[in-house]
Amino acid sequence: MSTTGTGKLTVEVFPDREELGRKAGDDIAAELRSRLARQDGVRVIFAAAPSQQETLERLRVAEGIDWSRVTAFHMDEYLGLPPDAPQRFGQWLKDALFDHVPLAKVLLLEPDASDNGRQYAEELAAAPIDLVVLGVGVNGHLAFNDPPDADLEDPRSVRLVELAAASRQQQVDDGCFDRLEDVPTQAVTLTVPRLLDAGRLFCVVPGAAKADAVRAALSDPIGPACPATALRRHGDCTLYLDKESAAHVS
Repeated sequence: MSTTGTGKLTVEVFPDREELGRKAGDDIAAELRSRLARQDGVRVIFAAAPSQQETLERLRVAEGIDWSRVTAFHMDEYLGLPPDAPQRFGQWLKDALFDHVPLAKVLLLEPDASDNGRQYAEELAAAPIDLVVLGVGVNGHLAFNDPPDADLEDPRSVRLVELAAASRQQQVDDGCFDRLEDVPTQAVTLTVPRLLDAGRLFCVVPGAAKADAVRAALSDPIGPACPATALRRHGDCTLYLDKESAAHVS
């Protein structure tokens, strides 16, 4: 592992995604234990993606976490899929983590074009968000805030979006859908400011497909051309990379 500081980000690089996942999972577990030792409960937003699999597998077997005092949210969801579709992000997180630990509450983002996430925004605003466990898309997106129309100053917590072609293709490349035409074209997503308004961020980004986005996130001007550049605005964010995703990091 190597550790560097880039702007306000701590960057940790590991030989492979398995070791990355172990360390990220251990760090998240340690943060949960620390916060639970000094406050009544902890509220966490989780990303749903294959890139998070190893981290969540490690987290769900971590010892000493009182999950009965942890409330879980997630950060985006497709429009147009049946409620029981396995590709839904809420279902993915149930399979990866939520059904394996006795959480106090799981609040799933249920897309509804007439509501546009207003009720979910109210749930998020009810108390501070302590942790966000997230990734970065191949085009630098955070949640489903795609370039170039991501609004890094968005006053909303939740927004309805049209998915960029690169984000939809990533779902096929990740094995979540068989064909591009099967991937929904719309989603509801938490906004970039909503994600950054949390105590600590753990950003887990393995794989060669993310190398260009990682380089941009660390070195390009902060702006909507690469939404992940906004991570440099947060004062306590750790970026976990493997050798492949860190290929262009100097």
